[in-house]
Order: sequence, then C-alpha cells, then structure tokens
Amino acid sequence: MPTLAERDHAVLWHPYTQMQTAPLPVPIVRGEGSWLIAEDGTRYLDGISSWWVNLHGHAHPHIAARVSTQLSTLEHVLFAGFTHPTAVELAEQLLEILPANQARVFYSDNGSTAVEVALKMVMQYFHNQGQPERRTFICFRDSYHGDTFGAMSVSGRGAFTAPFGPYLFDVEFIDVPVPGRETEVLAQLGAVVARPDVAGFIFEPLLLGTAGMVTYSAEVLDELVRRCHRHGVLCIADEVMTGFGRTGPLFASELLTEQPDIMCFSKGLTGGTMAMGLTTCTASIYEAFLSEDRLKTLFHGHSYTANPVACAAGLASLELTRATECTSQRARIAAAHAAFRQEIEGQPGVRAVRHLGTMLAVEYDPGEGTSYFSNLRDALYQLALHNHVVLRPLGNVVYLLPPYCTTNDELEKLYQVLRQMRELVLTLTSSAAHA
Repeated sequence: MPTLAERDHAVLWHPYTQMQTAPLPVPIVRGEGSWLIAEDGTRYLDGISSWWVNLHGHAHPHIAARVSTQLSTLEHVLFAGFTHPTAVELAEQLLEILPANQARVFYSDNGSTAVEVALKMVMQYFHNQGQPERRTFICFRDSYHGDTFGAMSVSGRGAFTAPFGPYLFDVEFIDVPVPGRETEVLAQLGAVVARPDVAGFIFEPLLLGTAGMVTYSAEVLDELVRRCHRHGVLCIADEVMTGFGRTGPLFASELLTEQPDIMCFSKGLTGGTMAMGLTTCTASIYEAFLSEDRLKTLFHGHSYTANPVACAAGLASLELTRATECTSQRARIAAAHAAFRQEIEGQPGVRAVRHLGTMLAVEYDPGEGTSYFSNLRDALYQLALHNHVVLRPLGNVVYLLPPYCTTNDELEKLYQVLRQMRELVLTLTSSAAHA
C-alpha cells in the first residue's frame, strides 16, 4: 500500500513548492500543544505556529468544544440579508479591544481577501466621494500582503509576482524605515504623498514577515501615518501576521498614537483552527458607502462570509487570548527570546538578530560566496527537520514564532537548533574559503 505522502504526491499541488524537485511532504496525522505528530509517530516541534496561525496549541480543547457545539447548531447561513449570533458577538468583542476609531467589521475568507477588501474600500471611498482620480497606493518596497492580484500589487516586486507584473496596478514604493534610515524614508513619503492621485498607504505595522522579519519603530510609523492623514490619505494596517499578541500588545497598532483607518486580520483570528479573514474600518469610511444610490454599495462578498463555525472558533480563541494566562505566556516567551538574543548576537556566523514580542529572527552570515549558498535555505530547513523541529527559513534568515503554550524546555530545543545552524553556516563558510 502507498504511504500517505506517496498518495499526496500523486494528486496534490502544494503552495510555494517546486513539485518536481521537492521531497515527499511530511505526513502529519495529529496535533497536540506545540507538537505535530507524523504518521509514523515522530513528533515535530512547531516553531513557526504552522505559518503563523496557531496561537494556543494544536487541537486546543476549548476551541474544539466551541466548534463542535456550533457545528450541531448552525454550520452556515448566507450573510447577505441574514446574520447569526457568533458573527455579531465576534465583531462586538473585537471592536472592544481594537483601536477606538475602528467601528465596522467586514468578514471574508483569508489574509489576502482581507487586504483586497481594504483596497477596494479605499478606492471606492474616494469614488463615492467624487474623487475617482485618487487610486494610487503607497507601500513598502519589501512588503508582502498576499497572493491575490490587488494584494500582489501592493507587495514588493520579486519572484512571487514576476509572472504577473503586467496585470498588477502601479503603486509608489518607499523603503522600510529601519533604524538609521527614518529621515530618508520620511523624505521619500513626502515626495509622493501630496499628489492628487494618492489614495492610501498600506503597511505591515512594525514587523515585515516575508521580507525577513524586518523590524522598525512605532515612532517613525506614527509620523508616516500622520503625514498621510494631513493629505487625506487613508492608512491600512495589515495585521494579518502581527495581530493577537505576536508583537507584544494584542495589536501592533496599539503602539501608535496616529491610528490607521482600516485594519486587516486573519491567521491568528481563529487561533489557527479555520480559514477566516476580517477587515475593520472607521465610521467615516463606512458612512461614505451609505446612499440611496445602490451603485455606492461595496459590492464584495464570499460564499462563506462570516461562517458561523469559523466565528465560533474566533470567539473561543479570543477568550483564550484575552486571558491573563496568555498574557503571561507571551511575556515569558518574549523574555526567553531576549535572553537568547543576548547570547547569540555578535557571534561569528550571525549577521543580525531581531526580536519583537514572540518573534525572534536570526540572520546568518554566509560570507562572500553567496552563489555557493544558493541551497543554504534548504540545508537549514533540513537541519531543523532532522532535529524534529518545524522551521521555515527565509533565505538566510531563520525565525521563531511559536504557539504561546510553548514551554521553556521546548523553547530551549528551538534555540539549540539555531545554535546548530550557526555551526553549519560556519562550516560551509570555511569549506567555501578553502574550495
């Protein structure tokens, strides 16, 4: 009989995977806390929350119970002309803890669609206001906002978007205001923000994930948003990754005094249990769509908009996230990361270390022979997998973003793999030097 991985290989097409050269996938049949259990019983420590979605651990009993109850009550109802309790309750509870200017919730399916909704809100807001010429977006050069066409358009240009370049709308890119470049980036914004065609500024607040876990300060983001608002430019905070405690506070935007007009969420929204997206906005944006003219309606929706089961998972996850225990867990992980950063920063083979909340990223230094290390990412990935740890390097950057239930002993296992990766990089560097 073929194995699960072999059956997979015969019928499936995996994301971000060159199917001709990729090894067979690891067949996972069960999850438990921070661990994933394979078909053969091997246990893998999930150091990246399965693509940043899992907050409280796999197969969490509290979320599972809420989902089970909802499944036996109401599995789905169309959300045009109808509503249901879990959609209302989740929106009410989120608006209680989001920045005070957020007033309305629009449900969708995932992070990319949450961004698409935000972009369409901005474009149609100005169209409804009689300013259709305002349709240009400003975004960070190395940003990533999703894989649908609007989301790709406001993401940095690269391998992910290259085949689709002719179909993406034009945007104005500015650099990420990393420490030391704040003044330069503010000047870049100033050169475009006053133009009459500029509509919005979209950003990943404080932490750009796919760019290599790049961090920048709340102070400079505050000033960028403030200057946008002076010119009537709407600001979108893409908190798909940073939301629900990843950066320390529940939302990265909490650290700002100048608040975004629109916010996007997914990933941790249901604690990693089910696919769901959500976009919030201010009352003034919502009101720009209110009219006797049906053409001013936001014509956007999804078959599974506000799915009751997903909303139930979101409510259960939010209860866990707001609990004192979760706050303590996040603080404990952040403290452990800070201590490990102090240990490894500046060591040979390490170019930089970045830490924000429960995220820790080590940027390894492969030396000058970069062509020699074209497969470095794969080598680092396989080293982690050999140690029964799930990590997903971004080139030479390896990051940790574990579930909040991850214990100190489990964190130490992750740190030990990062130490081994440093040794591997040093060995490869030495081999290249003598080649």
